[in-house]
Amino acid sequence: MATPGGEVLLERRTTGAVEPRRAVRGAASRRDCHPGQTIKGKDHRSLPLPTYSAPGGLRQGPGRAAESLAEARNCGNGGCDVRVVLSTYGGRGDVEPLVGLAVRLRTLGTEVRVCAPPDCADRLAEVGVPLVPVGPPVRPLLHGVTAPSVADVPRRAAAVIAAQLDTLAPAAEGCDALVATGLFPAAAGARSVAEKLGIQYVYAAYCPIFLPSPHHRPHPLPGRPLPPDVTDSQVLNDLDVQSYNALFGEALNIHRVSIGLPPVDNVRDHVITDHPWLAADPTLGPWQDPAELDVMQTGAWILPDERPLPAGVEAFLNAGAPPVYVGFGSMRAPKDVARVAIDAIRALGHRALVGRGWADLAPTDTRDDCFAVGEVNQQALFGRVAAVVHHGGAGTTTAAARAGVPQVVVPQMADQPYWAGRVADLGIGAAHDGPTPTTESLSAALSTALTPKTRVRATAVAGTIRTDGATVAAKLLIDAVSRERSPASA
Repeated sequence: MATPGGEVLLERRTTGAVEPRRAVRGAASRRDCHPGQTIKGKDHRSLPLPTYSAPGGLRQGPGRAAESLAEARNCGNGGCDVRVVLSTYGGRGDVEPLVGLAVRLRTLGTEVRVCAPPDCADRLAEVGVPLVPVGPPVRPLLHGVTAPSVADVPRRAAAVIAAQLDTLAPAAEGCDALVATGLFPAAAGARSVAEKLGIQYVYAAYCPIFLPSPHHRPHPLPGRPLPPDVTDSQVLNDLDVQSYNALFGEALNIHRVSIGLPPVDNVRDHVITDHPWLAADPTLGPWQDPAELDVMQTGAWILPDERPLPAGVEAFLNAGAPPVYVGFGSMRAPKDVARVAIDAIRALGHRALVGRGWADLAPTDTRDDCFAVGEVNQQALFGRVAAVVHHGGAGTTTAAARAGVPQVVVPQMADQPYWAGRVADLGIGAAHDGPTPTTESLSAALSTALTPKTRVRATAVAGTIRTDGATVAAKLLIDAVSRERSPASA
């Protein structure tokens, strides 16, 4: 995960794929195997899942997903208890979609647990989903005094992979499927855990640019920029594979061999597989065909949020015209961004609502036209503000688009420039040029976002944003387990 200064925590790559669990010949099921036993005689290539066809044009494949709770629990050959582990390592934006998926899986009768950094313990406790904490907290890594260097990426990658094998492996024992997102080394470790246990594996991306495609350049990895003069998609793809092998190959293969798995010679494609899932809204982040990958776009995984707004926020909202919200989530925000944003908002005659986030942003004075808020229900808040200024995370971009509120995206890293570009292309806001705004540059971007034309367009696009992505993904997963347990798959 690159920091705003160009230094690196670890490369964030969130992609997805599903594999059929390998059947144990002569046994009732995989549960007859000892935990950790490798099942011999089968390869571990990904195969396509049957696709749930939901309203709105998601691609339909053979078969269908379970349509009801009763059907989901009845796996075709008697009742069954589906068990799933969801794995990630990253900031709040990596965790929140899994919260939505976990809750939806649970409502369909699935036993689910989440393996994630300890930072998200409170959030998972709110929705009653068990957490298996893995690795150190992410917040100090993102917001430490000194950001990790590019040279330190392989060592940190090895530590993340080791943590997955140590923590995720026991958490996944007895499960039917494993869904992985977050930092690439964490997903690489998760892939090996699924392979070792012989369970289904899903690798889900939150943004199209993290999946190989001839329609966009590969996202550059830490310390390995792509030559700007190279435009051939196959050459770029080969360079991308080489970069992944150079940064993560040795660490992954050392750990694979240590648990009795063979080394892999193409780390990127091994982890992404041939059939990744794309958990992004088709309007905001469409997948372009043709492409070599058979990508299943489920829509974004959104958890309906019923939490009331804090009393102080309600009082502030009711005390005047809708304010402009500014927040950078779990990002390390640009220096003095709170002051810059508040000055820009005031210059346009608006009040300011500052989201503290992990950067602990705060008002710069005690004037009553500015208010700070901590953890808050964005779904309830964004529909009541004049505009949203943010870093361009997938979740925040989707929440603002769904609320029909104009946006100004100030991208910091990774997929955020992509989302900034999509906001501008769709006409639902403005993309700030670069990660460090000035009062003047942010005022200009806000002036675009606050026009009646942008508001009308944002309202129109809001009606196209899907809200059933977590349901689609949950039913796909349950259906895959159901089909594998059916007599025909034995």
